[in-house]
Amino acid sequence: MRVSGTYDGGSGSIAEARRLATVFLGRVVTEGAAPVPADVVGIAQLVVSELVTNAVKHVGGPCGVDLELVGDAVEIGVWDRSSQPATVMDHDPARIGRHGMEIVAALCGGFEVHLTPTGKRVTVRLSLRPASGR
Repeated sequence: MRVSGTYDGGSGSIAEARRLATVFLGRVVTEGAAPVPADVVGIAQLVVSELVTNAVKHVGGPCGVDLELVGDAVEIGVWDRSSQPATVMDHDPARIGRHGMEIVAALCGGFEVHLTPTGKRVTVRLSLRPASGR
């Protein structure tokens, strides 16, 4: 089971991508592919929001989201037109902002960045087990 969305990079892109994740995970449940706990839906929305926010804020232009059910996890991939790698900044509790990749890494156990001919793709896997079972 898989779904993709492409966005123009405008401010509405973030909300549209979150909706895509919500609808996809609802479909996973209604089609009987896997149970999806409510906390996982919220986490997926947050992860998609952080990744697409990075694409919109730091790159601009088109970006996209791919969601795929892979075993007992959802794979979330976000692509944009920049070849600049996504990185986790050094921990600094005094820093205001730029914590998105820290949040993503903490929730998903890390992330992968792959350069593509037109930019990069950031991919994470989010377990569909409830947070207490992770």
